[in-house]
Amino acid sequence: MKNNTSFLYKPVEDKTITWFENSNKYLVLENTTAGILKRLSKGVSVEEIAKALSKKLNVPLDKTIDFILDLEKKIYASKSTKKSFFLNDYRDIEKPTYFEFTKFYKINDIIFKVAFSSEYELYLVHPKFAHLEIENSENITHEFLVFLNNKYVFFYVDKNFIGAWSNKDIHYFQGKFSMELIQKIHQKEEHEWMGVFHASAVSNTEKTILFLGDSGNGKSTSLALLQANGFTCLADDFVPIANKNIHVYSFPAAISIKKNSVETLLPLYPELQNSAEYHFKRLNKIVRYLKPNNTDFYNHLPCNDLVFIKYEKESDLQVRQISKIEAFQELVPDSWLSPLKENAQKFLDWFHQINCYQITYSNNTKMIDTVSKIFKNNIDKN
Repeated sequence: MKNNTSFLYKPVEDKTITWFENSNKYLVLENTTAGILKRLSKGVSVEEIAKALSKKLNVPLDKTIDFILDLEKKIYASKSTKKSFFLNDYRDIEKPTYFEFTKFYKINDIIFKVAFSSEYELYLVHPKFAHLEIENSENITHEFLVFLNNKYVFFYVDKNFIGAWSNKDIHYFQGKFSMELIQKIHQKEEHEWMGVFHASAVSNTEKTILFLGDSGNGKSTSLALLQANGFTCLADDFVPIANKNIHVYSFPAAISIKKNSVETLLPLYPELQNSAEYHFKRLNKIVRYLKPNNTDFYNHLPCNDLVFIKYEKESDLQVRQISKIEAFQELVPDSWLSPLKENAQKFLDWFHQINCYQITYSNNTKMIDTVSKIFKNNIDKN
């Protein structure tokens, strides 16, 4: 073996999902390729592997040697890491003496004081958490500072520097802000999370289902419809799963409702009529925010089902169980997954046992009925 790079393997259907420790990347490999990688990692020589492969596939030895050398080069390529100069120089950055906006958010019995140096930073955070705002409080549990310096957004939590992000990486700041929130709410450090998924999580008080899909497919709208029909919103857009019990944990952000879904939801949520509208130019979307019906932000539940959901005008209801490999390739790119080996193993084990579905619908009632059946394990999987 050429270095200390470690791998994890999980056979799924007719492929092998492989995790690479040096890059924290997951790849879906053909079983033959995964087998070569396993032997390389055990120190078996290229020549020995090539001879066996040449005989098995009935191809010239030089071709199999070239293939293995090319694979070895790609696998063991050095990992480059770009770091902001602020990681070294942040101590020289002066915090503002004045913050234009200060907000207080109450999440169960925890009170967060968040100070923003300008309206720009406020806009990055506040809309999703405005429903949690309370009046000025002296009983502060945690204090967050968000300010702009030299075109970078700086973030401090309880006087500790967390990071600094440029405008083009602002979504990483927003993700880190959310991660700091869940760590404080649920008393778990970053290493105690298996992953965070770009999804919507709905529960029936016993377990939860994750809704996934490209932006505009209707996962948040579907969540809002289900919330109005007896289900609970556990999380929207930012769905954390802990490593110890593999439970989805509650996240208190509001549900983001796109402009073209407002008319559909107004009969159920008249408050959307006069709610503020936010235009996110980078994402090319206009949204309003809907308060989740969750009353216990400490809540956490197991998840056994992923549903890729799509609203399609005038379509008949279509529901089918889909390939896990197909689901995996959709799930992973938009997810944050822990770089720790033990957490990667738990993720692979969890994914291996979940059910994956695709729902396409236009009739809301039929969609709700179908989701109810999935919760009850009463869905036709063919």
